[in-house]
Amino acid sequence: MSLNDFLLTRRRLLSQAAAAVPLAAFGTAASAATVPHLNFPTRPRDRLAVTSYPFRAYIDTPTNTGRDASKPPMDLKEFPAMIARRFDIYNINPLADHFHSTDEKYLDAFRAAVQAAKSHMVGLGLGGRKFYDRDRSVRDEAVAYGCKGIDIARHVGSPSVRQHIHNSPGAKPSVGLAAESLRRLADYGAKHNIVVNLENDAAVSEDPFFLVAVINRVNSPYLRALPDFGNTLSHHNEAYNERGLNAMFAHAFNMAHVKNIITRKGGEVFKVDVPKGFSIAAAHEYRGYFSMEYDTGSGDPFEGTDQLIAQSLDCLSGNPK
Repeated sequence: MSLNDFLLTRRRLLSQAAAAVPLAAFGTAASAATVPHLNFPTRPRDRLAVTSYPFRAYIDTPTNTGRDASKPPMDLKEFPAMIARRFDIYNINPLADHFHSTDEKYLDAFRAAVQAAKSHMVGLGLGGRKFYDRDRSVRDEAVAYGCKGIDIARHVGSPSVRQHIHNSPGAKPSVGLAAESLRRLADYGAKHNIVVNLENDAAVSEDPFFLVAVINRVNSPYLRALPDFGNTLSHHNEAYNERGLNAMFAHAFNMAHVKNIITRKGGEVFKVDVPKGFSIAAAHEYRGYFSMEYDTGSGDPFEGTDQLIAQSLDCLSGNPK
């Protein structure tokens, strides 16, 4: 075996092994010196997940602002079985706001429902908080909210949370302040082997390059990127979206969101280049999950999710269409 072959083989083995060993690339910034441990599946369908967001019109809970009373109600405990039965998908990443309650009894019942459906939690979506506000007490509240979300994730068996960052009126996005706050949240996640993911979404506070700057500043294996294929198109052109996805996938670990369309305010619809998103993920050797998040601004979430699953399977199988 040549030296080059040896190095390539070693690199491949290291990337495939999610062993909890020291990762020098992250320096000493993280409170835990190990990488998160997850055994990722390799079969294309097993890498797919479905988020509850596109189905928010059906989910009956006091904190769900997207509920449509004209739709038949569904408790989130019914969601894992519905996704398994309807789509033959056994990974879910619901929103915390879709839980009817966060008391132990309800969370225990939800976890039992996931297990009964032979499904798995792969992520928990948290709401937004102001992590770079100039007021320290506001930032402390944001960290406390995120820590509570991590506690919920532990209870229901989720290996990660998605933390949104809200803009602070009158304050420019601050990498330093955001990093200080999110370092504390990542440290808390590290204690419980739960990854904190940041998603490109809001135009200013969740610009992909701002998020990557924060992730680099924190320098923790427990603060990662969650690339969304289409969100950045809400505010920028295709070239910017592609550069943003490249930047995000360089820091992704276990979660990415797949969209095939994005609807801007005003109803303008943009087509998302799904094969390009998958090719970027492959170029960065991303091994995590792809969650289906159909943009319901343009149609039925059931039909739209069917389309996303079919297209994703084609891309993961090497036959993009």
